[in-house]
Amino acid sequence: MIAQEPTSRGPLSDLLGPGTFFEDYEIGQRIRHARGSTVDEVENQFLSKLVVNTAAAHFDEAAMEPMGGRLVFGLVTGSIVIGLATQDTAECALRELSLTALRFTAPVHHGDTLYAFSEVLDVGPAGQGDAGIVKFQHWGTNQNATVVFECQRSVLIKRREFWEQR
Repeated sequence: MIAQEPTSRGPLSDLLGPGTFFEDYEIGQRIRHARGSTVDEVENQFLSKLVVNTAAAHFDEAAMEPMGGRLVFGLVTGSIVIGLATQDTAECALRELSLTALRFTAPVHHGDTLYAFSEVLDVGPAGQGDAGIVKFQHWGTNQNATVVFECQRSVLIKRREFWEQR
């Protein structure tokens, strides 16, 4: 299934892709990212154990049957969504500045496929000539176009003029 628009937030722009510099972003621009990712056991089980998140919701299938099965650890869901958005939002990044307003809005289970969307909230100077700051709203949906995750992220992104001269 192709990623569908989860809400009526306005039209989606063409994908930006690699090589997207600070100047390519405009406030209000909305992006549907190209890839989806189906969540397998390895993402949830392995990463949850690495960070010692041993909550029954992630490991006890019998206990979680009323919820449709084990839940994927929220930070795994967030990482997948942000990772899917990165090709279009951070290929020319110098630094990640902040990740705020994380919301996990619906459960994610093994076998769900996640898709990423972004909106440019703000673009501005960074106090240095070679880069600017872009603030994004990211959200992820499952295969049913249900929003499962949202966050805001600020990234220091290269300015084309400075970096293409190198």
